[in-house]
Amino acid sequence: MEPKIIRAGDRQTKIAPAHNFVGQVLHESVFAEEAPSRLRVSRVTFTPGGRTNWHTHAVGQILYVLSGSGRYQLEGQPVEEINAGDTVVIPPNARHWHGAAPDSMMCHLALSEADDQGNGATWLEPVDDKDFMQEPA
Repeated sequence: MEPKIIRAGDRQTKIAPAHNFVGQVLHESVFAEEAPSRLRVSRVTFTPGGRTNWHTHAVGQILYVLSGSGRYQLEGQPVEEINAGDTVVIPPNARHWHGAAPDSMMCHLALSEADDQGNGATWLEPVDDKDFMQEPA
């Protein structure tokens, strides 16, 4: 891997795919490198109520909340509130979801690694409104 600077104007912000997200979600790939590096960094902005589907990451995931207020849930655990400055460390293969609170936007950096086959995430079913609207712990 050669040293490089990726300029802000060289990245595109796209609407996140509706088959992996609920609501309006914007995705910007900040960094994604091929082997030997497997690191992927994305900036994800959720409008109020926007969220991921349930999903897993074979190598785990780290979220750093840049702005706003959101929610995170690990399967079998209560919904947690997350806010600007919070870091969420998600273990490998943990089934989870994350997104904005019902009344707030949220923007986070998502850091993950691809597995040996180049897969970053395994996407599952949408988070239903009943689960999403649980009061955070």
